[in-house]
Amino acid sequence: MAPLRVLELYSGIGGMHQALKESCTSAEVVAAVDVNTLANEVYKHNFPSTLLWAKTIEGITLKEFDRLSFDMILMSPPCQPFTRLQKLPKYLLLENVKGFESSSARNELLQTLETCGFKYQEFLLSPTCACGFCLQLGIPNSRLRYFLIAKLHQEPFSFQAPGQILTRFPDQDLEDLVKAKVADKVVEASSLSSEEKNLDPNIGPDCSSKKSLPKGAFLFKLETVEEMERKHSQDNDSSIQMLKYFLEDENEEMGLYFLPPKYLLRYAFLLDIVKPTCRRSTCFTKGYGHYVEGTGSVLQTAVDVQLESVFKHIEDLPEEEKLMKLSTLKLRYFTPREIANLHGFPLEFGFPDKVTIKQRYRLLGNSLNVHVVAKLISVLLG
Repeated sequence: MAPLRVLELYSGIGGMHQALKESCTSAEVVAAVDVNTLANEVYKHNFPSTLLWAKTIEGITLKEFDRLSFDMILMSPPCQPFTRLQKLPKYLLLENVKGFESSSARNELLQTLETCGFKYQEFLLSPTCACGFCLQLGIPNSRLRYFLIAKLHQEPFSFQAPGQILTRFPDQDLEDLVKAKVADKVVEASSLSSEEKNLDPNIGPDCSSKKSLPKGAFLFKLETVEEMERKHSQDNDSSIQMLKYFLEDENEEMGLYFLPPKYLLRYAFLLDIVKPTCRRSTCFTKGYGHYVEGTGSVLQTAVDVQLESVFKHIEDLPEEEKLMKLSTLKLRYFTPREIANLHGFPLEFGFPDKVTIKQRYRLLGNSLNVHVVAKLISVLLG
């Protein structure tokens, strides 16, 4: 059987391409398309032999599309370029942010798919959820995203749930997969970035109700009891790996990533602080390393220091003493390589030297989790 010919739209740094490789599918990316110059530099650095078009979808002619003779489209933003084509692809996979499932663009997309004869299934998935296949992934990072897989003129998926958005991979009973009210049922409520927080706070990251607050636990910073319970629950979930397995070895360059004193004083009560032994981290957005609040967790490298001892009554201290206490935590940002590890990019995936740290954070914040997409490709073609 000839390899699938794949077109990658809005290719970014190549997350879809990397996922395709990881899925072990017999396939070739015949072209990648993106207008982001910097992302294209990273893409070329990692996939030098792939045809890369630095143009908009609208700038591609029908002849150029048809000449590629592709079987599958992988894409991230809302887009229906296949409606312009004389020959439709056999397979589609689309990824987008949480919230797309309630947009008019999504409704228009589904209507188009049905008109064109596609069978499809929607998902809301994150690599942290300890359910189904995610149990095998066990990645300690929240990144809830909308996904859609579709195939043309074929039998429906065996797990297909019309009108429903699944919140687990389809390797369990269909009855357990369907979530009738997605906004009320999906997981990871308070561990998400600001645009993802409209979820039910009573559903924990282990896909079950929250456990009780541990005896003697101390609430510090601007946390609620529910947030503390969720964090304790996830940190005790052995199906999720510890962060330490995704971290770089400490070296001299790590000094670049420590939070400056002014950030410690200004944002201490807003930081999501994790240790290497934690089994969680919040979603890393494109503003990580530039903005502090709501852009991703920070790492406490002084592992023997107790957060409770630092934050208890800290608001009553003068500024100088407050800074001394906070500095004992030795808080730093996750490095771009560590975020890439959490996103499932292999060690050989890299950035050109000219790409700055800030730019790497931005590019990774706009990317996707490779492991999740690789599994979905396997499901789509299975």
